[in-house]
Amino acid sequence: MKYSNFGKTGCRVSRLGFGAMRLPLLDENDSASIDVEKSVKMIRHAIDSGVNYVDTAFFYHSGESERLVGKALKDGYREKTYLATKLPMGEVKETADFDRILNTQLEKLDTDHIDFYLFHALNADSWEKVKQLGLMDKMKQAKADGRIKHMGFSFHDNPEVFTKIVDEYDGCEFCQIQLNYLDIDHQAGIDGLEYAASKGLGVVIMEPIRGGRLASPSDEIMSLLPKGRSPVENALAFLWDREEVSLLLSGMGTDEQVAENLASADRFGVGCLTEEEHEQFFKAKKAFDKSTLIPCTGCDYCQPCPNEVLIPKVFAAYNTIGEGDLRKVRAALPEIEEIIDRCVKCGICEQKCPQQIDIVEQLRRIQGRF
Repeated sequence: MKYSNFGKTGCRVSRLGFGAMRLPLLDENDSASIDVEKSVKMIRHAIDSGVNYVDTAFFYHSGESERLVGKALKDGYREKTYLATKLPMGEVKETADFDRILNTQLEKLDTDHIDFYLFHALNADSWEKVKQLGLMDKMKQAKADGRIKHMGFSFHDNPEVFTKIVDEYDGCEFCQIQLNYLDIDHQAGIDGLEYAASKGLGVVIMEPIRGGRLASPSDEIMSLLPKGRSPVENALAFLWDREEVSLLLSGMGTDEQVAENLASADRFGVGCLTEEEHEQFFKAKKAFDKSTLIPCTGCDYCQPCPNEVLIPKVFAAYNTIGEGDLRKVRAALPEIEEIIDRCVKCGICEQKCPQQIDIVEQLRRIQGRF
């Protein structure tokens, strides 16, 4: 396992981190039904193989991810691992909510401290909430009393907002951004990566495989990518090639994914790509951009829907088939029309979507296709 300096935190972190957002399930339609035995085994195997950073969040797996991670880090594994989780900004209505939520997370994780604590999915609106409620001071207080060790944030908005947060967040030591070879000019992008690193921040990368989208590209896109690697290896190598990347998180859900990612972490590092390969990634991105109708990463932040609209599954089926034969769309998700019909256009999902997708309009457009 390769390790890197994590910005101004003074910590050395594994270049691969374990993201606990896409753990194996007992029931694929119930995100809370984590396969505990399998998940614990996977996380511990990753740690035994050198991974020392485990990331979770308050509402991953309908609130059960933190409990699972707490179980996985028993039996001495907590002492081997940096633990990261996040303050759910949508749950914060007043200043006192900070302590209430953090203390709840400590209890769920069954630990006395969190190594890396983040404001979750900051955007322009939630950053204003941080300032108005004095939440930076609450972060500093929690650090002073030992409940957290390092302060940071994760991000979903435009580059200008990202730069503003980096400049204004007093005491910030690290950040987490969405980046892959499709998102070089989306959200924080490559410019944001370089800016954060120039300010001494450790940078964690999320969605390196774009919610699994980059794991199974079309034959056309495969022909454009560098040869001699799997699609996943290509996606990870693109990021590990950058010295500004402290570590990347992979949401591993199978033993095979853990094995592949561990092997890739050993294989790739800074400077692993040639100029020709960089150009190949750029051509693949352009082809992807033409074929991706809806930029959904399958993060499930929009779930559960009060009317049981399985939004990520609808978008995944539609993206896979594109604008082609609708019989193939039905084959991918037979009940797609019935699912879309449940939407009452309340817009709750859009408030939660980190990709800022116009979900209601997209569902209406897909429905119109039928």
